[in-house]
Amino acid sequence: MSHTAPLWSPAPEAVARAPITAFMKQASERSGRRIEDYEALHAWSVDDREGFWTLVWDFCGVVGERGQRVLLNGDRMPGAAFFPDARINFAENFLQKSGSSDAIVFRSEDKVERRMSWDELRALVSRMQQLLLEQGVKAGDRVAAMMPNMPETVAAMLAATSIGAIWSSCSPDFGEQGVLDRFGQIEPVIFIAADGYWYAGKRIEVGEKVARVVEKLPSVRKALIVDLLGAAKEVAANVSRAEALEEAIAPYEATELSFERLPFSHPVYILFSSGTTGIPKCIVHSAGGTLIQHLKEQQLHAGIGEGDRFFYFTTCGWMMWNWLVSGLASGATLLLYDGSPFHPDGNVIFDYADAEKMTYFGTSAKFIDAVRKSGLEPIRTHDLASVRLISSTGSPLSPEGFDFVYSGIKKDVHLASISGGTDIAACFVLGVPTRPVWSGEIQGAGLGMAVDVWDDDGKPLACGKGELVCTRAFPSMPVMFWNDPDGAKYHSAYFERFDNVWCHGDFAERTEHDGFVIHGRSDATLNPGGVRIGTAEIYNQVEQMDEVVEAICIGQDWDDDVRVVLFVRLAPGVKLGEDLIKRIKTKIRTGASPRHVPAKVIAVNDIPRTKSGKITELAVRDVVHGRSVKNKEALANPEALDLFAGLDELEN
Repeated sequence: MSHTAPLWSPAPEAVARAPITAFMKQASERSGRRIEDYEALHAWSVDDREGFWTLVWDFCGVVGERGQRVLLNGDRMPGAAFFPDARINFAENFLQKSGSSDAIVFRSEDKVERRMSWDELRALVSRMQQLLLEQGVKAGDRVAAMMPNMPETVAAMLAATSIGAIWSSCSPDFGEQGVLDRFGQIEPVIFIAADGYWYAGKRIEVGEKVARVVEKLPSVRKALIVDLLGAAKEVAANVSRAEALEEAIAPYEATELSFERLPFSHPVYILFSSGTTGIPKCIVHSAGGTLIQHLKEQQLHAGIGEGDRFFYFTTCGWMMWNWLVSGLASGATLLLYDGSPFHPDGNVIFDYADAEKMTYFGTSAKFIDAVRKSGLEPIRTHDLASVRLISSTGSPLSPEGFDFVYSGIKKDVHLASISGGTDIAACFVLGVPTRPVWSGEIQGAGLGMAVDVWDDDGKPLACGKGELVCTRAFPSMPVMFWNDPDGAKYHSAYFERFDNVWCHGDFAERTEHDGFVIHGRSDATLNPGGVRIGTAEIYNQVEQMDEVVEAICIGQDWDDDVRVVLFVRLAPGVKLGEDLIKRIKTKIRTGASPRHVPAKVIAVNDIPRTKSGKITELAVRDVVHGRSVKNKEALANPEALDLFAGLDELEN
């Protein structure tokens, strides 16, 4: 497919009715500046942050008292304070709608299908809120959940945050130690878990694990067991301080909800770093910062609003769950899915899209690549007429992935590759509905985000690869890290490299279209001969090959330098012989550069990944160099690490 032209351009009528166009008009009126395109809008949004974020508050309909001041200490990172006089409640912003229309649609593979109206959601939140208050939960207390992506999880989060409690979650496939490594640090007073979940058609029971976790969390006053498999009462009977959720809320009738309005910076979520290089960092996010960032991204960058049916494939252990549920604050219906996206086959999510008239289809680069390699062509088998935006995140989407979306899934669709992170619970770079989509490129920097690419000396790069930075404070910077009283861990994580500038740890470059390409994590970049190479550049080439299912690449210390080692997981029946190795190297040499060509290509049967599906280059690098991996509990398949230890091929 030729890349001399964009893959997609927005229709003029779509641009005219896009929320960002109306926002642009209001920005011009308020600022007195001529703002007629995205470049001008973005420039104003970082030049006049007070004016920009005030307009976002008004335009996106934030519920609360804004106060007079908009930004204090705006030149400090950390240290800036947005809307320091404001009072809001996070959950209140999510529960503005009422009625019998769908608030949430839920599917747990092909085993469970449910709907919850706005009135039903409000009623459940009310009953859970009363239960939490009866348990003495107050603002600042932690409520932790080990839950599938299901309606009760959303309702529990809203009940907790309506009081001002801090919500934290993981998925039920986490191992016991992985749960304790996270929740043991934050000492929750309430623990919520399901009786189990479905995955790949299998019934997975977690009762024994829940019992062990609660036993080791002495701070928990009450454990609530949610029914998904039909065994909540039986599980609760064997867990100390536990009760089935339905029984626990039975005494309470749904009443009018109460919402405690708190400062803009009051904590709302604790998210966790992946933790593969040590115990996970507990990243505390504010209610106001998270809310206003998500409203901006979803309404302006994605055009989400009333009538949208909003899907993102995610678990409750990934920040995209927190991002997804914010769709309620824009009046969208959430389409939740829990389980394998390939059960019973690779059509299941596309079937869901057609059945529920999905408008926003959110997934990962790995899913798109897996569909491409499976030979499926949803463009031929599904209608997908309702889908106007497909979004991809989790890892860089390759040019081939971009091309496949348009050739194999849907021709006329806005494809928005997005990138940000748990660290900000939001995006640095993402889709722009008024701009064309170019193969392999993220469309632009987020509004209000002073994103740049810097070289090692801290100088901006107009072209070429460097560190992704943000040079001005923004609302969704973390409030703090938990158990970091002097802020040393927080400062070290983002501000050690460049003073007073957020260094995100992504290896990136700008494009001629004012877009961005992410080449992988900076700490996983390769340095053969002193030249920095992004691992994504290698994956983009080798994963085009039908013989290769996926790959992972590391730098091995060798002969006073670093040599590139590529591990490949091959398609069934394929053997790694000299001919295939030669073709892999040729593909990389011609598609990337001679410097990208690996010194070694080695076949493995599995590749380790985190619970959110990201491959773990640093953990593999540690194993290859004989170093211990500090927190294997963060991995979905820790046994895969054994495949990389003591390999004869790496001794010569």
